[in-house]
Amino acid sequence: MSDGSRKVTSISEITGMEENVISMQELFFFNKKGIGPDGKVIGSFQPTRIRPKFLDRLRVSGIMLPPSLFEKETPVNY
Repeated sequence: MSDGSRKVTSISEITGMEENVISMQELFFFNKKGIGPDGKVIGSFQPTRIRPKFLDRLRVSGIMLPPSLFEKETPVNY
């Protein structure tokens, strides 16, 4: 980042592979809002509204994530 810090800026899911080409879809992205009073980059993660393919596999394993997590407009601040 411009303040010298490091941040995760995108969270993606690998959806497949054909030969040497990996297919991915972005699930969340970091939306930079600006610079805080301390000079640090501020922002939040925003969902891309794409439902990940692994959600059903998590549910079968007993991990319950609400589908709304991937649809919400409410930002996850970071």
